[in-house]
Amino acid sequence: MRHIAFALALFLSSTANAETLRLLTEEYPPYNFSKGGVIGGASVEQAELMMKALGTPYSLEVLPWARALSQTENQPWTCLFTTGHNDERDKRFKWVEPLLVDRMVMVRKTGSGVNPANVQEAKRFTVGTQRGDFSANYLEKQDFPKVDLAADMETTVKKLLSGRIDLMMTSEKTFEMMRDQGAALESALVLEGKFYGFACNLGLPDDVVKGMQVQLDKLIADGTQDRIFAKYGLRPGR
Repeated sequence: MRHIAFALALFLSSTANAETLRLLTEEYPPYNFSKGGVIGGASVEQAELMMKALGTPYSLEVLPWARALSQTENQPWTCLFTTGHNDERDKRFKWVEPLLVDRMVMVRKTGSGVNPANVQEAKRFTVGTQRGDFSANYLEKQDFPKVDLAADMETTVKKLLSGRIDLMMTSEKTFEMMRDQGAALESALVLEGKFYGFACNLGLPDDVVKGMQVQLDKLIADGTQDRIFAKYGLRPGR
């Protein structure tokens, strides 16, 4: 009995000391959002299925994007989603993807008449996005002279609808969801496509990253990802 009690105590101790993976995200419907204190969305559902299959202890938190990005880069056992994968971010994180494949678009208020034919023409306008968002990196890299940075997408949309900015950048799927829900928004210019996924701290063990990737691959292969997308009114991920 003494040996059994010792083994049980050892097991409970190891369980209590198990690392908890912090999964950080932002308010970015329909992929990640909070409502009534509950975090949900198309990406969140995928994350929860992956973690359940792995049996890895985890927590979910919604933070402003720039703060979440900084914490992920500086704190072990932390991942951020739904994160656009670009050259600037590539070596700063370990990646698990794709939670979705999408294109970026510049969106205007319906009837505004803001109609850039290309990226160069878009530079004449004030373009809004969120601090730390990869679209902010895109605008900086493309030398956009008038960029308005907000803390979250909701603020950016409000600025666009009130006329404080001319265009905003978002994913094509997010734009389509907002439009279908009645937002007075139109696509003004379609930009490049991107993979979006989990950006994980470089110190996260490779076996954890590999396990997450295996489970995400399964969700894609068996059609679960597309069924989740359909639930949120999104077209298939590929």
